[in-house]
Amino acid sequence: MHIGHAFTVMAAAFLAGAINSIAGGGTLVSFPALLGIGLTGQQANVTSTIALWPGSIGGFWGHREDLAGTKEFALRLMPVSLLGGALGAWLMLVTPQKVFDQLVPWLILAATVLLAANDPVNKLLKKIGGHDRTAGWWIGAMVFQFIVGIYGGYFGAGIGILMLAALSLLGLTDIHQMNGLKNLLALCINGVAIFAFLGMEYLRHPGNVQWGIVGLMAVAAGLGGLFGSHMAHRVGRTTVRFGVISIGFVLTAWYFYKTYAA
Repeated sequence: MHIGHAFTVMAAAFLAGAINSIAGGGTLVSFPALLGIGLTGQQANVTSTIALWPGSIGGFWGHREDLAGTKEFALRLMPVSLLGGALGAWLMLVTPQKVFDQLVPWLILAATVLLAANDPVNKLLKKIGGHDRTAGWWIGAMVFQFIVGIYGGYFGAGIGILMLAALSLLGLTDIHQMNGLKNLLALCINGVAIFAFLGMEYLRHPGNVQWGIVGLMAVAAGLGGLFGSHMAHRVGRTTVRFGVISIGFVLTAWYFYKTYAA
């Protein structure tokens, strides 16, 4: 690999790992970086997902103490996260490469809009207030989390805001507690997607995983996740999210032009 490419993907992975731990949306940095060095859309998606998983582990470990009191949520939402993530990964792998490349700008736009919707959603949830966690609320939350899992297994950027919104509707108010649970569920979604990607890599779709790049990015993403978890209480989430959203909209415009106009 060209040394410039190696530096690019490592820097993108470190930044993505830190962003995921603090505010979510790190894929909006790592995915375009991989496209920029010549990977196809599916190669970039699979490679990015595998490479950033250590960052999710780092973020989860850094927020592990914030999981206190969330056992009931974890036990109910982890199984549907795993099922949804597996289904989403399978759908991504059976999508023709040409079709997926045409979806890239739409996927980046969707992820950017999800991140931009964070503040309005939070304000709305504060007005709604907490709710009793009845059987109906739990079923709704599990169905919603299953859908989040599908999206996460397919592409993944922006799933954090979806999960935070669901947890707010279920009555959680401590942002750090919610972040810890969000990181755990994201770890499940991405983890099962990786197993699906690896299985299909050796059975039907060889070449999607760029192992040399994965190794470099995994180390950088793990360090970035740990760094971000320590900085989460110091760096404003709004500032980080605004930067990621700005990048997302610029990338959306670029990929729409590249895909449909160029």
